[in-house]
Amino acid sequence: MKIKAKVKKGITEVKAMAKHPMLSYDEAKRKKTEANFITHMIATVGGATVFEMSSSQFLSANPYIKFSFNGGAKDEDITIKWVDLLGKSKTTTKKIK
Repeated sequence: MKIKAKVKKGITEVKAMAKHPMLSYDEAKRKKTEANFITHMIATVGGATVFEMSSSQFLSANPYIKFSFNGGAKDEDITIKWVDLLGKSKTTTKKIK
């Protein structure tokens, strides 16, 4: 997962791209494989949740997520974790710039 986070005037802007094929049920049926897509994503800073979402099969492959929140400080860690339909997960941590 690629993460870019910058704080400006007390607001942290985050851009993240998760590498995932995001196979919908229809695509999986055509490819004769299991459907698999990200179902839940959460971002935390200093132990506090700053972003949380549930998703479905309708996001594109390698989804790009952009959000902002009040707070965050330069050199503080932001952690983003996602879980997919098959239970696999990925966690990535980066420093806020």
